[in-house]
Amino acid sequence: MNIFAIGDTHLSFDTDKPMDVFKGWSDYIPRLESNWRALVEENDVVVIPGDISWAMSLEKAEKDFSFLNSLPGRKLIMKGNHDYWWNTKRKMDAFIEEKGFRSLSILFNNAYRFGDVTVCGSRGWFFDAEKESDKKVLLREAGRLRLSIEAGKALGGEIVVFLHYPPVTLLQRCDEMMDVLKENGVRQCYYGHLHGASTKNAFTGELDGIRFDLVSADYLGFCPKLVGKF
Repeated sequence: MNIFAIGDTHLSFDTDKPMDVFKGWSDYIPRLESNWRALVEENDVVVIPGDISWAMSLEKAEKDFSFLNSLPGRKLIMKGNHDYWWNTKRKMDAFIEEKGFRSLSILFNNAYRFGDVTVCGSRGWFFDAEKESDKKVLLREAGRLRLSIEAGKALGGEIVVFLHYPPVTLLQRCDEMMDVLKENGVRQCYYGHLHGASTKNAFTGELDGIRFDLVSADYLGFCPKLVGKF
């Protein structure tokens, strides 16, 4: 059984926000579905680290969730900067239960173990958080990552971290998030958020003993990336 990752699906089945206007995003839904079905089996896990749906509310996200639920595998959903539908975990869990989206689970201040792999994560935040309000959000996100990793340690297994915002690029480094990764001995970290020309600045490789990889959908050619086995 495998663990895959693909972020930034930017679904908009019930929202007028077509991604096809952007270079490389033509027919991305059929491409995503075809690649997903070719790779992912029912017993596999797919982590989606943010920017899942353009919906402005949970109700408007129903069709997007329904699409994801129809695809093979269990999906772990995380918050991105464009997930305006995001709510309290209690409300999101209740919505998922009510609609019968059995294959969807929320990753938020918690963790999930699959075999010897334990999935943890947080949204993260901007590198250059200079405003006092941004600094508070950044510290809160670092705290959420700590909570998730603590939950993961209680489950055992090797911690693998997923973030929406990159903790490091070729140009910048977010010390607050990097410190959490290093303090907890994390060896693998996957992130999204970067698209188009910005992917040229993505850091992929090893730094401070941690392997980093970008998993935004367009960067992957809308093909889920294998990140582990369990």
